[in-house]
Amino acid sequence: MLALVKKPHIELSIHGEHVDEFLAWIKKKYDVAVLSLDEAEESVPVEEIDFWKEMEKNRIGNLLAGARLKAGLKQADVARKLGIRQNMVSDYERGKRPLSPTMAKRFSRVLKVKEERLLFGGK
Repeated sequence: MLALVKKPHIELSIHGEHVDEFLAWIKKKYDVAVLSLDEAEESVPVEEIDFWKEMEKNRIGNLLAGARLKAGLKQADVARKLGIRQNMVSDYERGKRPLSPTMAKRFSRVLKVKEERLLFGGK
């Protein structure tokens, strides 16, 4: 069974004994939408989904962009703090420019993220 708790947004995959009891209990507190009752529905590992594959191609760039947005900065802000051009920040975020250990260290200081997350793609 696949259920969706709307607020807070939580997706649950529930299997095993007493599923109906659990669902009844959680419905007392949250607005729940059951997306699928089909126990035989085949699940697919997230790594096999096209969206995941596309995101993995540019993992470090996506991490940079996400950290920048979380910090509330524009590419131009990051570029100014790093002393580089804005289009270079864009190139890093789009995966067009490889991130060297030196640049990872500089980005980590500006974006206030662990350098290791940038170097190893958050793995």
